[in-house]
Formats: sequence, structure tokens, C-alpha cells
Amino acid sequence: MPTVITNSGYDIGYEEAGSGSATPIVFLHGVGSDKSVWRRQLAHFGQTRRAIAFDYPGYGDSDPAPEGATREDYADAIISAMDKLGAERAHVCGLSLGGVIAIAMHYADADRCASLILADTFAVHPEGRAIYERSFAGSSDLPAMAEARVDVLLAQPADPGTRREVVETMSRIDPAAYRIGAEAVWLANQRNRAEAIRVPTLIICGEEDKATPPILSHELQSMIPGSRLEMIPCAGHLTNLEKPDAFNSIVGQFLTHLN
Repeated sequence: MPTVITNSGYDIGYEEAGSGSATPIVFLHGVGSDKSVWRRQLAHFGQTRRAIAFDYPGYGDSDPAPEGATREDYADAIISAMDKLGAERAHVCGLSLGGVIAIAMHYADADRCASLILADTFAVHPEGRAIYERSFAGSSDLPAMAEARVDVLLAQPADPGTRREVVETMSRIDPAAYRIGAEAVWLANQRNRAEAIRVPTLIICGEEDKATPPILSHELQSMIPGSRLEMIPCAGHLTNLEKPDAFNSIVGQFLTHLN
């Protein structure tokens, strides 16, 4: 897969599809995945506009994250990669950690975000510290943790192919990168940043999401003026993988009213 060199001098992996004059859409993955989880969205949205999925530093095809990297470093890396690819402004769609990074990107430079699409995410998680500590402890054996976590992440009964994809993707993450990503997501407290968002914002959540329960999406909606919340039935935490047609339809309808 191709990479792009950021202003900080390290490569960021990406995958893209489509072109055209419509505003591009950027996809940001969760802590236990990489850009590959967005292929169904790239195929769909690439039919009408440029669609780009990025890896964070340390994930997928990217260079290792620098020691002590933060969610702000992730946000800066994605903004820089967008610049280098000529996508200075985009609709930014992030799931879980991706939603946390999308909020951080808006805080860093709101003009980059034509809109925000925040899926299965939050401003602050009430159990974040405990989840982070479990994630840190389990990072020494990610294949085992993937097997232990997959049935919590997915609504049951899960599609066997989706279950296998989640386990395989999580198993290949570098443990050091996973620990950085886990800190970036689970220890986030971005209430003030969420309350300052003024771009069109769509919030999506699986009705059976156990990792970031619907109440957190309702809270996020209450923080962001004018935001819209859409629930996806029979979906857990990974709505874009579990129910790609429903996910794509909801996002597509949202974008219909924008450029």
C-alpha cells in the first residue's frame, strides 16, 4: 500500500479510491484495527468523491510512532498527510479512536473539517481508565486479546467472516503502537472540544455497542450543537464492518446536504 511523508518526516500508510470535485471524505480507524477496515466505505464513497483511509503512526503501513506520541500527534499526522495528498479539507469520519482523533483534528484546525462523522465514540468514557489498564496488560499478546474481545465488540450472533477479520486485523498490530493508541482513546477527555464544534456533525452508534454504549453517543450529541444521532440496529461497536450498507446509507444521506 502507498505511504505519504508527513511534515514530521515519517511515512503514513493510506488507501484511497475515487476522485471528482466533491469534498473528499477521510476515514480514521479504531485502536484495534487499521485502514483496511474501511475498504467497503472506500468502494462505496469512491464512486462519487475521493475517499481516503489512513493508518496512524505505528499502525498498518506507517512508520513507528515516536516515543510518547499522543492523540494530538495522531491528529497532526493525519492533517499533514491530507495536505501532502492535496486534500486540505475533508469530511472526517472516525470510529472509536478515530472519532476521538476527529475531534482532536477539529480542535487543531477546524477549517480542515467540512463535517465530522463520529461513530461509536465519545468525548470522555466513564470507564476509560479501567479499559486502558486492561488494554495495556493485554497488549503483550494481542492475538489472545483479540479472541477474548471480539465477541464483546460485535453484536451477537456475529458473522463468522467479520469475526475472523476483526481477530486477524487486531492480531497484527504492533503492541507498542496499540498501547499508544489505547492511551489516546481511553484516557481522552474532550468535553470542551466537543462543545466547541460548529461544523455539521453526524453521530452514529450501534444499538448493541458494549464498548462505547449508546448513552455516550447521546451525551456527545448533547454537547455538539446541531448534531444528529443515528442508531444502527443489530450492530455492536464496529458498525462500519457489521452493517456496512446501513452505515454507508446513513453517511451518504448526511453528505447529500453538503458538498
